[in-house]
Amino acid sequence: MLNRLRTDTLNWILIIGVVLFIVEIVFFHGGMIVSALIFGVLIYIGWKNFKELWGKICFWIGIAGVFFAVLNMLAVRFFVIAVVVLFIIDYHRSKKDPTFSAPILKSEPVVDSESVQRIKPLFHHGLFEDQQTKDGAFAWRDINIHGAFGDRIIDLSNTVLPDDTAVISIRHIIGNIIIYIPYEVEVSIHHSSLFGRANILGETQQSLLNETMIYHTAHYQDNYPRVKIITTLISGDIEVRRI
Repeated sequence: MLNRLRTDTLNWILIIGVVLFIVEIVFFHGGMIVSALIFGVLIYIGWKNFKELWGKICFWIGIAGVFFAVLNMLAVRFFVIAVVVLFIIDYHRSKKDPTFSAPILKSEPVVDSESVQRIKPLFHHGLFEDQQTKDGAFAWRDINIHGAFGDRIIDLSNTVLPDDTAVISIRHIIGNIIIYIPYEVEVSIHHSSLFGRANILGETQQSLLNETMIYHTAHYQDNYPRVKIITTLISGDIEVRRI
């Protein structure tokens, strides 16, 4: 169904969903969004203390709370109705104009497709867990991840960076980001945070409130190897230090 859905139709569905999301925030004082955020914090606390019985209880209560809170949001209800309507329309079209497949009798030249290789990323998109690079040596691959809860620790001292610019891009909701950089590597940092603190190569800011910070070392534009770090946090601390 999705492969036959026009881009304009999908865009209108997304726009209406965003409008309903804003309406719920403005006219219903956050509605179920506030409840979902509270239960999300409960999930994080429970996950961090999952070994304890009370941690397990908090975690599963948070999961159930987020599930029912999300289902009661106006935007989510709209998306569910939109999917059902689109499925019915698609089913009706398929019955009215079925697709037939017929063998191709005329031989055509075969064009060789370009050979590509899929590479396993260093991190996956974990929602409720801490992640860090391996303790031993590992082959470098650019990092581009997003997550919900937990810490991210990246140690560049156990890998060999490329001769051009290595990229680390992290979008996260709640948690801390720690990045260890070797002394011979030039660094550029572009960090955005709603709440949190920052320690960038000794430059400390104890309170971030909806701010963006940009730093780079003196010879970043001219020397290699270098790494470009782009991070976004809703709530959490970032630390970039030499090792």
